[in-house]
Amino acid sequence: MLAAAAGVLSDQLRTHLRRLGELIGPYAGTLERRFEQRMKRFSLDRRSRQALIAITPGAMARVLAEGSATGSLFEQVEYYGRRLAKLNVPPAMVLEALQQYDKLLKPVFKRLPPSEHVNFEWVREQLNFCVVLTLNNAYYQVREAETEAFYELFRVELESRHLHDLVRRFLVTLMPFCRSDAASFYWLEENGEWRRLAATGKGSSPSWEARAGEQWLKPLSEPRCWLWNNRRTAGARAKLLDPLWADRFRSCWSVPLLSGNKLTGVMQFGFAREYEWLPREQELLSGAAERCRMGAEKARLMEDLARGEDQIRTLAERMLHVEEAERRRISRELHDEAGQSLLCVRLQLEMVEQALPFEAEGIRQRLGAARAETEKTILEIRRLLAALSPAVLEQLGLAAALRQLMARLKQVHPIQASLQLSRLQAVPKRMESIVYRLVQECLNNVAKHSKAKTLKLSASTADQVFRLLVEDDGIGFDVKDTIDRKNSYGLSGIRERVALMGGRFSVESRTARAMVRAGRRAGRGTRIQIELPIPKQDHQIRSRNLKNAG
Repeated sequence: MLAAAAGVLSDQLRTHLRRLGELIGPYAGTLERRFEQRMKRFSLDRRSRQALIAITPGAMARVLAEGSATGSLFEQVEYYGRRLAKLNVPPAMVLEALQQYDKLLKPVFKRLPPSEHVNFEWVREQLNFCVVLTLNNAYYQVREAETEAFYELFRVELESRHLHDLVRRFLVTLMPFCRSDAASFYWLEENGEWRRLAATGKGSSPSWEARAGEQWLKPLSEPRCWLWNNRRTAGARAKLLDPLWADRFRSCWSVPLLSGNKLTGVMQFGFAREYEWLPREQELLSGAAERCRMGAEKARLMEDLARGEDQIRTLAERMLHVEEAERRRISRELHDEAGQSLLCVRLQLEMVEQALPFEAEGIRQRLGAARAETEKTILEIRRLLAALSPAVLEQLGLAAALRQLMARLKQVHPIQASLQLSRLQAVPKRMESIVYRLVQECLNNVAKHSKAKTLKLSASTADQVFRLLVEDDGIGFDVKDTIDRKNSYGLSGIRERVALMGGRFSVESRTARAMVRAGRRAGRGTRIQIELPIPKQDHQIRSRNLKNAG
């Protein structure tokens, strides 16, 4: 853009510009004073007036008259154009200011010979065109930089996984915008201690410790720009949270993070040079600070929630293990007490039955019926024992236990069932009972409700995840109604167990009526998918034990 603007100036135009600078030279001071007086009527501050003076035709003509290159001329215009944009001076006001300067030049042009007057009017028009072109580019650069900064902050907020990563990436994003040499983010804890969550750039203390005290609350509660050489802000050196900054930097920007009127944190940017911030920079940093505060609070809540979920998951897993231990205890009690007692009763009945005389046939028949009922009760207790504490799971592992479940299903239900197992050796021992109960409940549901003719069950482990898939071609059901039903515990229990283990559970099913409405054949069946994360430590220990055993 600068090259395009400079290329517009022909050699003849450059010559006339230098001549214009020589003519304006004696009047330059007067023109600038009159121009500044007019700018005061626009309620512009000193910095805005100085920036406008620097882009007037008179100022640029003087730069060329001093022998500067044309490129540096437009670099100056672009620099002050960006400064005007950051000072929040509207483009229309900049154009109005240039028109006011042109009016001040007219009396000077009238003193020139007619031939030179025509040339200088042409020079002024060409120069104004190049200046407007350059100013437009400068304003665009500022707006584009602000847009990119906010877009990057939004992306960082979405991608960051934890609080420290969020604030560090916020600082990395804002440093190029501020052109700072270092940046730090401090968080004010509930106990009044300041903690530095992130620091980037050179000049920060490598081992910064938490600092307590209320002396920082007032100076840090408002946006501040501190310049060390300014006597009015010399005392700010003692207010820096990082004491090393006072010796390594010459200026500092401090942006508070406020929740209502409460100070929750602060971002500070250090500069190796004296660098006073401009209104638009302050506005963007204040907006970024608000976004950062909200993102930081959200990240802290998410971390607290994650810790709470981990505690709940740990407690739930412990409860599941307690439940399994209680099942084993009840199983032992049934086996050692009720089971053995019923065996004794059966034996006594058989002995009495054999000891009766031939003529007591009626009593013998009743004793035989009681013995048969006792044997049925013994078989039922054995079934309960197997369900409460499957010995095959303890002795032979999960794969053998799943095969046993499928075999029992075939015995009580006329169904073609297939089982596919893959790499189950990596499943930790304490997960096996949980997986076993999930599969047990799924198969019970198939046997009781599905009326399915075929069943497919597959289980595998990969990438620290146990995956279970159960598919049947039964009559299907309404998933939402079944899960929401108060007296239904099958699917709800599966979902709750999976959730407590931090896994994912999905079920797809349609009733025959729904399939007809959809124009498909009825009886598509049900598909249940379960994914359970395998704890990394357990996985490594289990794999190492298997390797050592081999």
